[in-house]
Amino acid sequence: MDGARFGERGCPMKNPLKIAMGAVLVLGLPWFVWQWGFCRFYVEPDQMAIITAKTGAELPPGQILAKKGQRGIQEDVLGEGRHFLNPWLYERDIRPVVVIPPGKVGIVTSKVGDDLPEGEFLAEAGQKGIWRNVLGPGKYRMNPAGYQIDVVDAISIPIGYDGVVTSLSGRQTPPNEFAKAGEKGVRSDVLQPGLYFVNPREYKVDVLEIGVNQVSLLGKGGGAVITKALMTSQNVAMDQLQQNVLQEQQAKRAEYMQSESSSGMRLGGRLAPAPAAAPQKSSAGYSRDRKARAEAWDGEELARNLVGAPPQTPSVSFVLEQFVEFPSRDGFEISLDMTVEFELRPKDVAWIFRTYGDLPAAVDKVIMPQILSVSRLKGSAYGAKDFIVGEGREKFQTELTDALAATLAEKRIQIHNALIRHVNVPGQILDPIQQASLAQEQDLTNQEKQNTAKKQAELNTELSLIGQRREQVAQETEKIKALIKADEEKQVAEIQGDTIRQAAEIEKQTAGVNAERITTLGSADAEVVRLVEGEKAKGQQLKVKAFGDAEAYNLWIFASGLADDLKINVIHAGPGTLWTDLEKAGLSDLGAGQILQAPKK
Repeated sequence: MDGARFGERGCPMKNPLKIAMGAVLVLGLPWFVWQWGFCRFYVEPDQMAIITAKTGAELPPGQILAKKGQRGIQEDVLGEGRHFLNPWLYERDIRPVVVIPPGKVGIVTSKVGDDLPEGEFLAEAGQKGIWRNVLGPGKYRMNPAGYQIDVVDAISIPIGYDGVVTSLSGRQTPPNEFAKAGEKGVRSDVLQPGLYFVNPREYKVDVLEIGVNQVSLLGKGGGAVITKALMTSQNVAMDQLQQNVLQEQQAKRAEYMQSESSSGMRLGGRLAPAPAAAPQKSSAGYSRDRKARAEAWDGEELARNLVGAPPQTPSVSFVLEQFVEFPSRDGFEISLDMTVEFELRPKDVAWIFRTYGDLPAAVDKVIMPQILSVSRLKGSAYGAKDFIVGEGREKFQTELTDALAATLAEKRIQIHNALIRHVNVPGQILDPIQQASLAQEQDLTNQEKQNTAKKQAELNTELSLIGQRREQVAQETEKIKALIKADEEKQVAEIQGDTIRQAAEIEKQTAGVNAERITTLGSADAEVVRLVEGEKAKGQQLKVKAFGDAEAYNLWIFASGLADDLKINVIHAGPGTLWTDLEKAGLSDLGAGQILQAPKK
């Protein structure tokens, strides 16, 4: 027992559980320190970890990204969270994820995958090359070693514009036809206002103004094409995106117009781009360089004068260095300041773009030549004087509008109006006409003055007559008022007399009625008394008659007044007495008769 106690209290016995725990602690603590102290790392949100394996099998020729068990940059990346990797076996590179902001798209160029078939330049998922599908706004963890992502603007079509789509891939479209699915060329379907995530490597989108636009010409001073001003967007990002799209289109237009103007083949002049800073120019900046720009034609100022737009309004799309000039029938040179309102309808935008190109090309190739041609054709039939006086100018404007509308309708361009603002004619014909017009106007003015004086005298006479007539009317009015008043008083007196007479008559009639009523009532009461008393007498007579004579009736009256319990002893006196008389009368059943009746013996 002592040994046992010694074993319990002295040297402790070996416990297997404690030994195991001690071994785990001794061996596990270094491993825990190694894992949590050297192998542990975190990937924060919006980050990714690119892992490179230091050991493993060699990559086959041409392979860029390694799979599990291969040495090199691993294909898969690690997302946010806590991870454990042996730093002796793996290297890690923490990078931000790919972010596609709103209004942008991501174009993916894959460095891994299968080679593209011959003739294809857009890849599908799993193929090497530029992906056909783009990445929309969002966050993406894609290994930069295998994928290159270019962030570009999405296509934003502002209100008042349409997007003409040109397919860049596929087989070539036959001439003068729209591209179908799988064909390269201009498509018939256009993009309506909105935001589109389109791959610019697959489709090219040209933004064209639709609706009513203007071609404004200033004689030999040139002109401008006035397009609709941009609508201010409440979304700053969307507004900036639309600005970027339109500025890109403006740059294309400037390139086109410079190339066309250098060829020297423009009718009546050439096209020139509007100032690059015109859409963003402030009123202060405009004032500072106004003098410098006065030497050249100022299309922006023309736009403000025509449509009343502020300087910062992006309304001038491009400037025209063309003018309308033609000889008149009598040999004078005539130049016009005019505005032509035209409309590109949505259903025709794709056809116009495929046939002529962008809006500047349509204006340069179709609208302006027709304006110049029709103006010369119609204007040469009029003399110079016809554009100044008479109805010639209005007639010419009507003919010009109708001819332009008919001609451009075949080109799918609708003409609304051709407005002539000013006609510039030579001074040698204008001055005499102006002098003659001034003299005629002076004569007309003098004549009008005479007519005015005459009319004033007539007016004064009329005013005097009106005053006299007014006084006469006032007097007649007072007279009529007096007559009306007297007549009213007379009528009042007559009405009062009639009222009094009618009241007396009514009183008289009332008195007669009352007397008659009293008489009638008295006669009625007397008649009633008479009739009542007569009936009473008739009743008495009948009663007396019933008893035989008056004495018997009186005895019955007397007996009726006696009490029922009264006892009277009557001695029968023989025939003719009360007993026999009652019996004769048939009244022996009455109370009194019973009292008077003596028992039979």
